Amino acid sequence: MIETWMQALPHGITLSCRACGERGRPVLLFLHGFPEGAFVWDALLEHFAQPAHGGYRCVAPNLRGYERSSAPPEVKDYRAKFLVQDVLALIDSECGPSQPLAALVAHDWGGAVAWNLANQRPDRLSKLVIINSPHPGTFLRELQHNPAQQAASTYMNALIQEDAEAVFAANDFEKLLAVFLDLASRGGPTGSQPSPDWMSKQIQQDYRQLWQHGLRGGLNYYRASPLRPPRSGDLAAAAVTLPIEALRIDRPTLVIWGQQDHALLPCLTEGLEDYIADLTLVPLPQASHWVVHEEPQRVVQEISAFLARGSA
Repeated sequence: MIETWMQALPHGITLSCRACGERGRPVLLFLHGFPEGAFVWDALLEHFAQPAHGGYRCVAPNLRGYERSSAPPEVKDYRAKFLVQDVLALIDSECGPSQPLAALVAHDWGGAVAWNLANQRPDRLSKLVIINSPHPGTFLRELQHNPAQQAASTYMNALIQEDAEAVFAANDFEKLLAVFLDLASRGGPTGSQPSPDWMSKQIQQDYRQLWQHGLRGGLNYYRASPLRPPRSGDLAAAAVTLPIEALRIDRPTLVIWGQQDHALLPCLTEGLEDYIADLTLVPLPQASHWVVHEEPQRVVQEISAFLARGSA
């Protein structure tokens, strides 16, 4: 059974959390992306909490700016260092100050936080699982040199507009639901294509209920990050350099990638071995950005096998 609570962190942020499994067990922490919320992990929380599947303590926070979690008003409050601070404090509250996570599992923007945390504080996790979330090194490379990824990422510049909240919330979140259709279209914009099979009326209602809490926090992640295509008056990624020390990951890492994600192209997985000493890459040819929804059993299978194996 899923439990929910509000976790107050020492630096004044509160995160609304969902969890399954006994406290004191090894912890799996799950981080969601945009425009999602902690509830998308419920099936995985329940699965991995079962004794037959590891008996983990499984925790999924709503990141700052989402659902009932704290939503600071300033864009600067959504810089990576603050998002990492939130997750580190949550790890301390669940594991204690000296015990690491069994694994950090993350998708989309949650993955952006996870890559940073794994680089800066590898002592706080044993393993890393990333699902369709680009490593900053490969993402910067492609944004600077690959016209295809530049074009695929132009949607980011719509999300940072000042009126984006109103635009995406209009007509009962019509345009925001279209984001799901576009990213699940198996390689191109959907136009008038029907909803994917997984997007039931109940799932749509769950998302609308989440978005009723507000969109500004989630959109501020894009506004706070320079890793997006250049536009008039804004060099964005073209002006960014990242030192190699900020890119290395020394924890065993599983990367699951839906190959039909046309916002985050498969080229973003090329060259990951330059940054990750122990990499397992699993491409899923028929999955889109929403692989957790589309192929949940395969995701569980790959994570289970990864958790079961020893470190290289």
